[in-house]
Amino acid sequence: MKIGLRVWILILVLFLASLSIAPWKAFEKGVYVRSVEINSSAFESGLRQGQIITSIDGKTIANLDDFRNVFSIKNYSEENLKTIIITDQGEFILFSNSSPEIIVSEIPKSNLKTGLDLSGGSRAFVKAQDRDLSSSEINDLVAVVSNRLNVYGLLDVQVYPVFDLEGNNFMVVEIAGATPADLRDMLSSQGKFEAKIGNETVFIGGEKDIASVSRGGQDAYIERCAASGDGYACTFRFSIFLSQEAAERHAEITKNLSISLENPEYLSEKLDLYLDDQLVDSLFIGKDLQGRVTTQVAISGSGVGETQQEAYEDAENSMKKLQTILITGSLPYKLEIVKLDTISPTLGETFTKNIIILGAIVFAIISLILFVRYRRIKITLSVILTMFSEAFITLGVAAFISWNLDAPSIAGIIAGMGTGINDQILILDESVSNRHISLKERIKRAFFIIIGAFFTIVAAMLPLFWAGAGMLKGFALTTIIGVTVGILITRPAFAEIIRKISD
Repeated sequence: MKIGLRVWILILVLFLASLSIAPWKAFEKGVYVRSVEINSSAFESGLRQGQIITSIDGKTIANLDDFRNVFSIKNYSEENLKTIIITDQGEFILFSNSSPEIIVSEIPKSNLKTGLDLSGGSRAFVKAQDRDLSSSEINDLVAVVSNRLNVYGLLDVQVYPVFDLEGNNFMVVEIAGATPADLRDMLSSQGKFEAKIGNETVFIGGEKDIASVSRGGQDAYIERCAASGDGYACTFRFSIFLSQEAAERHAEITKNLSISLENPEYLSEKLDLYLDDQLVDSLFIGKDLQGRVTTQVAISGSGVGETQQEAYEDAENSMKKLQTILITGSLPYKLEIVKLDTISPTLGETFTKNIIILGAIVFAIISLILFVRYRRIKITLSVILTMFSEAFITLGVAAFISWNLDAPSIAGIIAGMGTGINDQILILDESVSNRHISLKERIKRAFFIIIGAFFTIVAAMLPLFWAGAGMLKGFALTTIIGVTVGILITRPAFAEIIRKISD
């Protein structure tokens, strides 16, 4: 049977979809960099998300075990220990006394991205407290929150604006692997940071006053831990570098201070640190800094816990949170979490498994019904292969546009396949009926009905992009992609195949 142009187009699109879904990197050896903490030594050396690490200090890295083994034997008691990392994008040299601040995983076997329904994590619908935001304001909020969460070094963060049919604007934050408590803690505080001497503000968090914040090495560390009351307390210390304007403001405020009578090594006033208008620490100001323009300032704080390990972790988390707020500045609005969901990764795996089993059963039933109805194995195989082609191309488009496939998206793909089967049966019935009309005219009549149904489905799907604050957006998008692929590629190819079979 000679292959026609429409079938060749289908084959070409299937090939492109396979390239979109399965990247060439899937055949490489190494580990995939999922995220790199901003302002870390790894980030400053040039390591970025998406790179593949193939060698560390001359040792081949083929999998996660190789990666862990390399760092388990390194002696980080040495200062500024040198680490040479080779990736698919070049060589990077780190100097640090701790392992790189990166998260790695096995190299992804496909470009398909799964949403929280399948991969697990937390999702929050957020709005500004006591006010309605315009579209431009919600976009600004998304930009600030994205920056803050990326600084946290979190994995698979999605922050995007949505609005419902009533015109309310929301921000959606999705984080894979995070608990609702983690997400609530990240979003509940506005994060307004101020450093004051007396009643005068010396500097605030954000790029205007903060040039850079130390995140590791000798300039950021847990200083000491000691027993305190019924538990333990650990203190942290890290350096920040002020802008020239903030440094001059510090000099102007301190030049009029006197020397402390109780502590002659320090000035009479302290540098008070406020977070969300709450005093978190007070730092002594050395007398040698009086009236002096200095850009480097040491920030300290503490963490507590019932055990030393808990206190250490609390101090580490507090330091990280403070560093993040100093880098990003305060959020423009006090936030209110309208809805907070959590999805277990196990639930997602079970859902995926059940969908595959259910799909196999449905396809088997459909194949049997088609064979009983038309009594021709070629027709049955044509319908099934066309249906699978449509789903595969839809997945390829989803991978190409980096769409997160969630449960509604999967449902949309299934709905598109169901519509495809209906259209194919319509083409088949038209091809075997009304023999007094030519086959070409019968298929044209079928396509007239199919095209009308296509526009009806698209019109019905469009409101779902905004219904329920966008919760059904995945269903609408994949359904539209599926029926569009059908009307442009798979239906014409199927009609051509049926013409060849009927000749």
